[in-house]
Amino acid sequence: MDHSARMARLKQTDVYAVITESFCGGRSALDVLDAVLQAGVGLVQIREKDLCGQALFERCSAFRERTRAAGALLIVNDRVDIALAVEADGVHLGQDDLPIDAARRIAPELILGASTHDLEEALAAQQAGASYVNIGPIFPTGTKAVTTGDIAPDAITQIAPHLHIPFTCMGGIKAHNIAQVLERGARHIAVVTAITAAPDVQAAANELRQAMRAAMESQSGEQ
Repeated sequence: MDHSARMARLKQTDVYAVITESFCGGRSALDVLDAVLQAGVGLVQIREKDLCGQALFERCSAFRERTRAAGALLIVNDRVDIALAVEADGVHLGQDDLPIDAARRIAPELILGASTHDLEEALAAQQAGASYVNIGPIFPTGTKAVTTGDIAPDAITQIAPHLHIPFTCMGGIKAHNIAQVLERGARHIAVVTAITAAPDVQAAANELRQAMRAAMESQSGEQ
């Protein structure tokens, strides 16, 4: 699949599940992945910063096998080499990772996501060739340490109008506050513990997807 086809599929997704085994409530990352896929989630990121080399390759390979069977996109965090090796659909890069333009030269057909925390970073990532940018953390979160702190939902309205590529939003987003994000234009919501740490992973994923549909239907009815 080329970049264009992958992006067409990304634009059809809603919940973006980010899976780290240490945030899986004592369960294996693969068990959580299976439950996420059973809920129909079409976009998954594996983020395992404490694994490297062969262990990361093996984990990503298992994720690739399952996501491919389910028809879901797989994004690997940080590692362009691992993403290419397991034939993932993309890689997500932070501000301190390999620059987007360098990653694009190595992997022209991969989806390249970029973590951004303000308008300047988002525009720089877009200019460098990012496929999408992530805006966040929107609300306080304990899954990722960032020096900026949470940037609040209004950051979406400050950043999104300047983008001509898709964007995702992440950071402390739950079913009870997801409407605040959607009403500002977000359509792809990245979550970690709201799904992976839930007692029933599949039910939690379904709840978020239903909350997104309800909020967007409400917005459509108001227009």
